[in-house]
Amino acid sequence: MIYKSPYPDVDIPDVSLQDFLFQHAARYTDKAALIDGPTGRVLTYGQLVDAVRRTAAGLAARGFGKGDVVAICSPNVPEYAIAFFGVATAGGVNTTVNPLYTADELRRQLVLSRATFVVTVPPLVDKATQAIAGTSVREIFVFGAADGATPFAALAEGDGPPPEIEINPREDLVALPYSSGTTGLAKGVMLTHRNLVSNLCQTHAVEQLSAEEVLIGILPFYHIYGMVVLMGGALRAGATIVTMPRFDLEQFLELLQTHAVTMAYLVPPIVLALATHPLVDNYDITALKDIMSGAAPLPAPVAKACVERHGVILRQGYGLTETSPVTHANGKDREIKHDSVGVALPNTEYRIVDLTTGTDADADTLGEIWIRGPQVMKGYLNDPAATRDMLDEDGWLHTGDIGRADADGYLFVVDRVKELIKYKALQVAPAELEAIIQAHPGVADVAVIPVPDVEAGEIPKAFVVRVPNVDVTAEAIMAYVADRVAPHKKVREVEFIDTIPKVASGKILRRELRDRDRATREGAAS
Repeated sequence: MIYKSPYPDVDIPDVSLQDFLFQHAARYTDKAALIDGPTGRVLTYGQLVDAVRRTAAGLAARGFGKGDVVAICSPNVPEYAIAFFGVATAGGVNTTVNPLYTADELRRQLVLSRATFVVTVPPLVDKATQAIAGTSVREIFVFGAADGATPFAALAEGDGPPPEIEINPREDLVALPYSSGTTGLAKGVMLTHRNLVSNLCQTHAVEQLSAEEVLIGILPFYHIYGMVVLMGGALRAGATIVTMPRFDLEQFLELLQTHAVTMAYLVPPIVLALATHPLVDNYDITALKDIMSGAAPLPAPVAKACVERHGVILRQGYGLTETSPVTHANGKDREIKHDSVGVALPNTEYRIVDLTTGTDADADTLGEIWIRGPQVMKGYLNDPAATRDMLDEDGWLHTGDIGRADADGYLFVVDRVKELIKYKALQVAPAELEAIIQAHPGVADVAVIPVPDVEAGEIPKAFVVRVPNVDVTAEAIMAYVADRVAPHKKVREVEFIDTIPKVASGKILRRELRDRDRATREGAAS
């Protein structure tokens, strides 16, 4: 059957993202839009809107036009919003990059996205300079100042109006985050103005954020969850975001206390810390009333422990980069099921499809989750084959996640068809790690799987077949990978094996490896 939202459909205006987002900003001219957590520096709504318009004009003066791409490679700072919405106002597309990427990883995204400019922070200018070799990047901008880059503030120095760009919200892209989809290396997810406006309307129907809210900005803005739900949702509502460039538990708690944070969009490892860490007792975080966890599964016992310790409302949601991102959430206005990701958002429908028959599964029966709604991506950039694999002719997006629906329409996500590893809610593609490890002179064959970890959710584990008569160690392989990838992609465990189990076509039988790892862990525990 097709499961529909219990919420009534919402009207979705046919407007650009920036026009929608700042529609009511004049009401909050002198109110803090973003506060830099480490320094306390404030950016008001009036300053934000003015800087966005000036930045768009500065980009246009440099020949930046409709459909051109800017790569933002930065931790969370207030200027991130200026850059993102300045690019949108200039008719451009934002490709957001993990600031922990290596130069090679950054270069790959610059090449694939055909970025014209890079925006970054001073400590990353050298890496950006290395990465732009052989790309279409013409200039590097930096928040603040650094040798080898143009100050980002220079874009806003003029007083001319922003360019008049005709936006087709249903067709024109505004964001190009990279996701691995169901398998393989990262692909550019084409998200239109309408995709993001739709999801902001849909999530607001459930979240009902108000201008009185103060939110902690720890979710990275380069990630679709932080980009849309946190940055977009809060700014649309006229709320205040306190930004953090990286997670540090003590600073996190201090900011919750200092700014009387009321609402937090988090990921499971942070919820776990709130539930169990003794340091929490040193801070007054009683202003915090509402927590939404997403991007990775939150164990129900952890959720309940956090609720019991702090007396908060705590809910789970679900979505994908390809769905802009939210499709399901537990709403505050109805029963909260801590082991469920909730019900479908307005204007969203979903199915649970039997993997064997391709037909709809019965209630409480496992199958693949399919999603349909206005938040579903336009497709993958320059990859029609991958688009067809994930998005069918009837508009159903095949998520690759395994779940079930109960009689009330609540969704329970239990496993993944896809092979991605979720390390602290960040995607790690086994294929990428396998390609790196395979290049090691001591490795004959390799397979990488996710294994459970209490803090991270999942960590990458490599099963390695050694080259005969080569005594390579697990530590050497982990160090080899660590030198070539961002920290969240590091291989954390290595097990040597005689042969990698595969089908005749060469596809790795990862389930056999997972079963082997599970048996090993159970044996060790006993």
